[in-house]
Amino acid sequence: MSRKLKIAIVDDEPDMRESISQWLVLSGFETETFASAEDALKVIGADWPGVVVSDIRMPGMDGMAFLKRLMGLDSNLPVIMITGHGDVPMAVEAMRLGAMDFMEKPFNPDRMTQLAKKATQARRMTLDNRALRRDLSEGQQVMSKLIGASPVMDRLREDILDLGQADGHVLIDGETGTGKTLVAHALHAVGPRASKKFVPVSCAAYNDEALAARLFGPLEEGLPAVEEARAGTLCLEDVEALSEALQARLLAFISEQGAPAETRIIAISNARGEGRRVEDSLRPDLFYRLSALKITLPPLRARGEDILALFTRMTEQYSEEYGCEPPQVSAQEAAQLLQAPWPGNIRQLINVAERAVLQNRRGSGSIASLLMADGEDNQQATTTEGKPLKEYVESFEKMLIDNTMRRHRGSIASVMDELCLPRRTLNEKMAKYGLQRGDYL
Repeated sequence: MSRKLKIAIVDDEPDMRESISQWLVLSGFETETFASAEDALKVIGADWPGVVVSDIRMPGMDGMAFLKRLMGLDSNLPVIMITGHGDVPMAVEAMRLGAMDFMEKPFNPDRMTQLAKKATQARRMTLDNRALRRDLSEGQQVMSKLIGASPVMDRLREDILDLGQADGHVLIDGETGTGKTLVAHALHAVGPRASKKFVPVSCAAYNDEALAARLFGPLEEGLPAVEEARAGTLCLEDVEALSEALQARLLAFISEQGAPAETRIIAISNARGEGRRVEDSLRPDLFYRLSALKITLPPLRARGEDILALFTRMTEQYSEEYGCEPPQVSAQEAAQLLQAPWPGNIRQLINVAERAVLQNRRGSGSIASLLMADGEDNQQATTTEGKPLKEYVESFEKMLIDNTMRRHRGSIASVMDELCLPRRTLNEKMAKYGLQRGDYL
């Protein structure tokens, strides 16, 4: 829906301000008047939702100085200058500095309307293009956080891009710590609702009465979630915690919206990780509405070499944060990371990575001890999904070359020396694992 743009009228003469304002209001525009450039600058900034009509001759800051300030704030802001009979050369200079056009006093009402329409159309296009670029940028940023090159992650990214463009409600499930909330943000960020609000509500964080108020109102302050998320995305985390009464109200809300839904609902379920099914917790008619589209996130143990890539990324980030070197992962430790069951998934891996950096800074401890401490209930750090030895070896080899290339910033000679590899062998292995020297420079 197009935004309503304002026209700021800046003139030290009250009669002129009111005359221009009244005519533009009658022509269907929304106006805001200012007696001086200084007053206007307190309100107008970059991305200001409107255009400016300003007199040239004003006490204090005149129109030319005001124009320069406005162009410094936002060079695409349309500015229409009002000139006296002898100020036409100055108005022409103003256009050279960035003004969109000028009008002579006494102004022609029809010309004023035409210029206002032209200016607001140009401004709307500029603001819409900026919003689109921001949305695309945010979508790319969120998607870039979905780290991993395993087949299951490739499929997940494809699903997000496909489902992000759809209108149907989405159910996301998977074990705890697999990144379900991040995927919900990604679905919103890559879709047509990206410029609208994303409103998350944790259904497990409230008692029934408080959750009813948070979702549907009334609230002492602010809007209930269904109103706040209107035309955007309402994200219901722990959806299985909804009571039967709230499920009925949510179903009524969904039915009232019709199809396609004005507000999209992304429901997140953690039931799978607790050995339950979300369909056992929700009434069937609501479950089928919410699961029109569905994404099940893979557990970390099913993501192969992504485990090493994630661990490396996390240890690098924490090493930078704590001002120390990241721990070096041995072949045995890499195998242990790949074989660990990771019941807490990515969340657990992040915790292990931080503790690995801290103990490496102290010069003591091992990754194996951290894995054992994290999985005392799992006496053996092995997955139920056996992998061939070749997979473990290749995953470690890729991680080792990747880490060494990062440390030497793409210096092939230094990497050859440290890993005792001839150039041809290193080149072949980098090609095999999709590693490009340019990524490390």
